[in-house]
Amino acid sequence: MVIRWYTLVTNDLGKLPDFIAYYEKELEEAKKEVKILGKLEKNIAELPGITEFRFNQLQEINAILNYMNIQLRKIKSKYYRKYREKYNRDLARLEAEKYAEGEDEVIDYEVLINEVALLSREWDGIMKGLETKQWQLGHIVRLRVAGMEDISIG
Repeated sequence: MVIRWYTLVTNDLGKLPDFIAYYEKELEEAKKEVKILGKLEKNIAELPGITEFRFNQLQEINAILNYMNIQLRKIKSKYYRKYREKYNRDLARLEAEKYAEGEDEVIDYEVLINEVALLSREWDGIMKGLETKQWQLGHIVRLRVAGMEDISIG
C-alpha cells in the first residue's frame, strides 16, 4: 500500500518527522537503483518504472514543500498585521515585515521548510542519477550494436 504523505502531513504537521524519516529511508534505496549492476537488459527494462516511481515521490515532497511555503506566508501575514495594527500604521511596512520574520513561530517554520527543501534537493540528485543511468545504458547498447559484445557492467 502506498502512503499518501501529502494528505497526512497537510492534515497534521505532527506527521512531518515520520514523512522525513520515510523519505530518507527511501532515498537510501533509490541510491542503489541509480547504480548500473547486473544484466544490461534487466537494467534497461526496470529503468522506466523506477524513474516514474521516484519522480512521483519527488513530486510529493515538492507538493508538501509548496504547502509549507503557503502556510509560512499565512503565519508571516498574521504577525505582519499584528505589528501594523498595534502601532497604528506608524511602523513602516518594511519594519513590520522584518519584525514578523523575527517571530519564533516564523523562524521555527522556516527551519522545518529548510529540512524538507534539503530532502527535495537530495531527491533531485536521484533524478539526475537516473537520467545519467539512462544515458549510459543507451551508449552501452550503441557499443554493443557496433560489435563490442564483450562490454560488461559491474
